[in-house]
Amino acid sequence: MLVHARRYAYLSIGASLLTMALKFGAFFLTGSVGLFSDAVESVVNLTAGIIALMAIIAAHRPADQCHAYGHGKAEYFSSGMEGVLICVAAAGIAYASVQRFLSPQPLESLGTGILVATVAGAVNFGAARVMLRAAKEYDNIVLEADARHLLTDVWTSAGLVAALAVMLFAPPSWQVLDPVLGFAMSLNIVWTGISLIRRSVSGLMDEGLPDDEISLITGAIAAVGGAEAGYHALRTRRAGSVRFIDFHLIVPGTMTVQQSHDLCCDIEEKIQGSIAGAQITIHVEPREDHASFDGWKVGGLCDRVAMEKET
Repeated sequence: MLVHARRYAYLSIGASLLTMALKFGAFFLTGSVGLFSDAVESVVNLTAGIIALMAIIAAHRPADQCHAYGHGKAEYFSSGMEGVLICVAAAGIAYASVQRFLSPQPLESLGTGILVATVAGAVNFGAARVMLRAAKEYDNIVLEADARHLLTDVWTSAGLVAALAVMLFAPPSWQVLDPVLGFAMSLNIVWTGISLIRRSVSGLMDEGLPDDEISLITGAIAAVGGAEAGYHALRTRRAGSVRFIDFHLIVPGTMTVQQSHDLCCDIEEKIQGSIAGAQITIHVEPREDHASFDGWKVGGLCDRVAMEKET
């Protein structure tokens, strides 16, 4: 899996190098601050691709004595750093746009600039679509973040090309659209950066799994355990592609160790069949012992019976 994920990270880096060369070439031909802003974002794409590659390598290192839960959270550092870089690039684009608005300059070779920007956008679009499919296949947040960043670049490039096409046939006074468009693009870019930062923070703060996956977990407990088994202290979190799930399983006190072990194995198998990358820890407790119902100390979710006894 690591080899395949790295391959797509290399694809992102290659696409960013090519589009960066194309967009800076278009900027030097035209002098358009809009094309300059698009070129700067390509530099961010390249940096983000390199960081993503490093994060993928780090995240797939096996667990060790100092990192017993593995290194999956390295992926959140990657997407967070990418978000910060996007915000920095957006600030630079906004500054350049304001300067160009205050000191207008004529644009040249717009037709060539439009063509080059279109080719660069097509390269990014193709790379992003391939990476999104890979992100879904390998359940990799780094590839997904990088792909969506490239798609953001595609849509800003499309808007830029449309505006330049208007200026190509419009009177010279319309060239004020160039810095205005650059500033608008900076706002769109910073929103993408903030979204990535928020998502990274959620992962680093051990945000629980989404409701649909929680339903799969509780459904598996009910389906396998039946009326004899309940649960409380159900806690979940995610680190990269790995889902960590732990809960207390309430069973009859007459159940043997072997029987409770077999029940736990069946529940684990059921959950892992529905949720890829699930690592499950189950603590078995007897139903008849009042001390078993201490989920309120641990936190997490519980079923109806446990909720009634703990309250």
